[in-house]
Amino acid sequence: MAKPSSAASSSGGAGGRGPAHHRTRLLLLLLLAVAACASTAGFLLRGATLDPCDDARGGSSAVAAARAGTAAGNPLGFMRSKLVLLVSHELSLSGGPLLLMELAFLLRQVGSQVVWITNQRSEETNDVTYSLEHKMLSQGVQVLPARGQEAIDTALKADLVILNTAVAGKWLDAVLKDHVPQVLPKILWWIHEMRGHYFKLEYVKHLPLVAGAMIDSHTTAEYWKTRTHDRLKIQMPETYVVHLGNSKELMEVADDNVARRVLREHIRESLGIRSEDLVFAIINSVSRGKGQDLFLQAFYQSVQLIQQKKLKVPIMHAVVVGSDINAQTKFETQLREFVMKNGIQDQVHFVNKTLAVAPYLAAIDVLVQNSQARGECFGRITIEAMAFKLPVLGTAAGGTTEIVLDGSTGLLHPAGKEGVATLAENMVRLATHTEQRVSMGKKGYDRVKERFMEHHMADRIAAVLKEQATNPSITQPTN
Repeated sequence: MAKPSSAASSSGGAGGRGPAHHRTRLLLLLLLAVAACASTAGFLLRGATLDPCDDARGGSSAVAAARAGTAAGNPLGFMRSKLVLLVSHELSLSGGPLLLMELAFLLRQVGSQVVWITNQRSEETNDVTYSLEHKMLSQGVQVLPARGQEAIDTALKADLVILNTAVAGKWLDAVLKDHVPQVLPKILWWIHEMRGHYFKLEYVKHLPLVAGAMIDSHTTAEYWKTRTHDRLKIQMPETYVVHLGNSKELMEVADDNVARRVLREHIRESLGIRSEDLVFAIINSVSRGKGQDLFLQAFYQSVQLIQQKKLKVPIMHAVVVGSDINAQTKFETQLREFVMKNGIQDQVHFVNKTLAVAPYLAAIDVLVQNSQARGECFGRITIEAMAFKLPVLGTAAGGTTEIVLDGSTGLLHPAGKEGVATLAENMVRLATHTEQRVSMGKKGYDRVKERFMEHHMADRIAAVLKEQATNPSITQPTN
């Protein structure tokens, strides 16, 4: 049975440790977990310091003045006072909606009026929907029903409309109807999908007529250009590639040695993993497209290779973050059966899906980004892992190839079954070469600091919106 790591190893100093120390440690852990949850989701931004719900004691004037100052030094400052309508196909813990929420708060920081619509909202509000909507409301984002005159009026009055994901295109005809032609010239379509089943004319027939499309990677942009032309016989509008960035809050956790150490100890203790063990993790919603099955096959092969070659390495573990204990799918059942059949249940750990992935990034040694077929459109978890100085083992597909430098910040392997052996060999390579593992992690961190920070993403989005501002439908800032 694995021994939990000792709290005594977390810091030095003489003398005993009483209740006050343990209370401090617990408080720190809880605070960091909350911060990690918010920053990883990307929806707790610096705009939180500007309270949109000020009372009548002059607070609103102070906030307006603060926002004016913030806007003046912010690349998105020219969006001050603009009315921006954000239309999301759903409101969930998946990357697309959370990323749009992050943009909502960036715009609120500079004083934009932001309205949110969820097209496929369940009539029964669940805990996730309630929590996310409450967060938006607390930041001054107005949340409207997807249908009704108010939604139509907002779309007509908006300076800019951002559709999030291809599926959100269904909202146009269903709600705007005869008003669609009036709104199309001020739509920026933010696309994150790479799967073929999203290329349906019913979703994207209006694409050629919108102001522009924003896509997370060059690979995905090229795929959309080719696919829409060849399969749907339509042309893409002006298309902009915007690589994503890590939030300031996530970077603060990643750069805090004490925070990382406390989170690492806590997560490893909760999983029964010793401090000296080596942990590979895949952090994605559990589905065949994310490649958890091939990840576990590669992990099992790597364990076999180490035993066959009698290599001296730490005990290895595989962590699958993104499970759903409340609605276990047939695919996840197959994963668990594979683990039991091959007798690696003591080394494989399933963790329920969570917004708080930062604690797991602090606890692991290597991230595996194993998305299949065309890969991830971008794969934000990759740059989040690199911020924690983790090497990345990724499929040579999609946006991963624009993030991971093969042989420098990580190692790439082919997608599909043919990539399993290579991934297993790469696991063994990093297990047996500690210095290379550390070096790759440091280089990945440097790459994040150079290209994938929040301010980089804000600059890139601002450049797109400024170009869109030349559209007559988007007015100039008001003074």
